[in-house]
Amino acid sequence: MRRGVTEPLLSANGLGMIRGERVLFTGVGLSVAPGESLVLRGSNGAGKTTLLRILAGLTRPEAGEVTRNGLHHWFAHREGLKPHETPRTHLGLWAKAWGSDSDLDSVLVQMGLKRPADVPARYLSAGQRRRTALGRLLLEKRPIWMLDEPYTALDAEGRDLVLELIEDHLKSGGGMIAAIHGESGFVPTNEVVL
Repeated sequence: MRRGVTEPLLSANGLGMIRGERVLFTGVGLSVAPGESLVLRGSNGAGKTTLLRILAGLTRPEAGEVTRNGLHHWFAHREGLKPHETPRTHLGLWAKAWGSDSDLDSVLVQMGLKRPADVPARYLSAGQRRRTALGRLLLEKRPIWMLDEPYTALDAEGRDLVLELIEDHLKSGGGMIAAIHGESGFVPTNEVVL
C-alpha cells in the first residue's frame, strides 16, 4: 500500500441483483474508507435494503463481489426486540453474546433509556424500541456501520441522537453505509442512487 493511501473498510464491484423477473440493479460499485459515509437513495422497492443486505453478507448477489476489512454492525429496519425483553435485558444479551464489557447503564443513559430501562418492549413506544436497538451500536466498537432507515419512529431528539452517534463514529475512523429516505441530516461522502 502506498504511503498516505487508506485501505477501504468496505468495497464492492459489479454488484447486480434480480428479484423475480425484475432487475433491481446492475454494475453497482462503491467504496467506504475510514471516516467516510455513503447514503443509498431510491424509491421504495428500488433495492436499497437488498443492497445493504448484500454488503453485510446476508444476501448473495447475482453478480459482483464485496470485500469487508473488519467487523460490521448491521442495523435492520426492524428492531429485533422480543415483547418480554426490557432495554436492559436486550442490550445485556447482545453484550454477553459479543463478549462486550461495555457499561450497560452508561449505554442506557446515552440512548435516553434510563427511565424505561426495565420496562418490557411490549409497553415501550416505537421510538424507545428503536433507541434500544440502536444502543447495540455502542456495545462493541466495529469499524463499519450498515444502517437501514435509522431514523424510523424517532422524534427530533432521537434523530439528533443518531446524528451524534454517526458523527462520533466517523470522527473515530469508522465508516458508515445507510439507506435513508428524505434528508440524511449530514453531508455524506458519497451517494448511490438506485
